[in-house]
Amino acid sequence: MPDRIGRYRVERRLGAGAFATVWLAEDETLESWVAIKVLADNWAHQADVRARFEQEAQVLRRADSERLVRIHDYGELPDGRPYQVMTYADGGTLAERMAGGPLPVRPALRIAADVARATADLHASGVLHRDLKPSNVLFGTVRGVERVLVADLGLAKAIAYASGFTVVAGTPGYMAPEQTRPGDGLDVRADVHAIGAMAYQMLTATTPNGAALAPSKVRPGISPTVDRIVLRAVATDRDRRWPSAAALADALDAAAAAPRRTRNRVLHLLGRTTGSLVAVAGLVLLGGALPAAGTPAGWVRVADESGKISVAVPSGWARQARESGWNPAAVGLPAADRPGVAVAADLGSWSQEYAGGPGVFAGTADGLDRATLPVHERCDRSERAIPGGRVVRWTRCAGTAISYSEALAGDVYLQIKQVDDADLTDEIVRAVHS
Repeated sequence: MPDRIGRYRVERRLGAGAFATVWLAEDETLESWVAIKVLADNWAHQADVRARFEQEAQVLRRADSERLVRIHDYGELPDGRPYQVMTYADGGTLAERMAGGPLPVRPALRIAADVARATADLHASGVLHRDLKPSNVLFGTVRGVERVLVADLGLAKAIAYASGFTVVAGTPGYMAPEQTRPGDGLDVRADVHAIGAMAYQMLTATTPNGAALAPSKVRPGISPTVDRIVLRAVATDRDRRWPSAAALADALDAAAAAPRRTRNRVLHLLGRTTGSLVAVAGLVLLGGALPAAGTPAGWVRVADESGKISVAVPSGWARQARESGWNPAAVGLPAADRPGVAVAADLGSWSQEYAGGPGVFAGTADGLDRATLPVHERCDRSERAIPGGRVVRWTRCAGTAISYSEALAGDVYLQIKQVDDADLTDEIVRAVHS
């Protein structure tokens, strides 16, 4: 490992590929972390590869979008190898996040929309990416908010010359069919196909092949609207695809924001001021209100629409609920439609991993002893046994007071997000009814 690259102090290696190695380094002058991509020695003296490496830096600098990895510096080592100094994305890659299986539907749609917006910025600067794939989608923190960042423009080319492409370039599974035919000509719809393929994979854990099955046929519970959006993006005939990355982003954003079959509803407390009795408009609550048994004083209880699972939370958390079930594929189990309920002060902010307020999700599933629990990469981890299962506790998330408890208790999975030092995990687990 080199001690320094240019004026930057090298901390450790982040990764390596066929063409380059990426190092984490400190900019001691500006007191910040950067990623430095160094062209491999065996390629550094190949004029075409070297030119492509330099062109990648030029494209990123010209686009200058907060949705793309930014280039801060460019230089050459004493042995002649060129390097790029780039944004350090501390949240890892989309490929790493998908390693445990498919993602929850709405986060998957939002990530895909963010990738499409980044790609639209690239297209606006006159460039096709040509190699969009999960390992090239990074997560970084910008002004305290986690953002999607598109990286690795080593195969990027000017749209103006797209009709003259004669070399097959891209990654199987994400390449549009026309990318496999030399001289077929490309336009922005090639990148649209790659974004659709990533969305398909986030939803189903598989990449589309030719005439792909609708995502809902692979993973029950996905809406017809999402099916239509994704299948249009990955259409074999490019004339049937979304005409631009921006149009695809608009469709994905709309689908992510759309209400589910049962809408998020505001909780209305009835009767006792302790909140031990609660009615939620439209929910199926045993006889209209759940009994106080097993509900701590000052807490409220919410059930899913089937009445098969309920969870109690502090009354301050109980403003909105989502009660239309869940898919255990989110934790690596076989896809199914099972009872589940989420309750939070604000479901929108609760869904932000390292920001927002507290809340709880509880759902039933078979075989939870085989579940792959979510990983919160920017938190400290601990684990302990509880009756009927275990709790993996994630604290000090992203340097904040936010914490997560991923709990398995019998046939119930819970994700508990808290935003202060008090840990209510055990009380919430004990108060679950299923």
